[in-house]
Amino acid sequence: MKSKILIVDDEEHIRELIRFYLDKEGFSVVQAASGEEALHLLENEYIDLAIVDIMMPVMDGFQLVEEMKEMKDIPVIMLTAKSQSADKLRGFSLGIDDYVTKPFDPDELLARVKTILKRYSINSQNIVTLHDVVFDGDKYEIRYKDQTIHLPLKQFELAFELAKNPNQIFTREQLIEKIWGMDYDGFDRTVDVHIKRIRENLGHLPGFKVVTVRGLGYKIEVKP
Repeated sequence: MKSKILIVDDEEHIRELIRFYLDKEGFSVVQAASGEEALHLLENEYIDLAIVDIMMPVMDGFQLVEEMKEMKDIPVIMLTAKSQSADKLRGFSLGIDDYVTKPFDPDELLARVKTILKRYSINSQNIVTLHDVVFDGDKYEIRYKDQTIHLPLKQFELAFELAKNPNQIFTREQLIEKIWGMDYDGFDRTVDVHIKRIRENLGHLPGFKVVTVRGLGYKIEVKP
């Protein structure tokens, strides 16, 4: 599956320049002209990395990154005309992964995108904790206190994918591609059946629930 990159910049020509180079390298690209638009996209799409401009009206890049990190911990490259150390330090304190100053070399930006995606792939943990429930991707088991639950493989993989991205909505097509692969041509309601069984097997666990978002897909909703 192609990595999906979110470009957030209020200057259209900058977004289009970055999109052109990312497209050539085979990335999937979505764009946002404002922080508000970016947050809406993040709620409804699976994003692998964001390239965020600092100087934007209404919601600047710092505020956007702060809100993004509360929703989902995706890697972020900040793109800005500012080069002061204080701005860099502020960005890194919010959890950004890299900082590129305008004007920039598109090839250098591409190299940084690839490096960060590779690092996240290598460092991605195979254990997800939602409150007191642990999804262990190494042992293919779910633990809650002294209870251990073993699901059939595809059920576990589906539950684990949702748990890795709490509150993120996935369409049936996205889940089929991730769990069964792009060449899957079986029963088109397979996801629905597996979700039903996951609810039956995990519905008693506290702290989260598997939610159907009508017309869109499914997500794991984490309770406060």
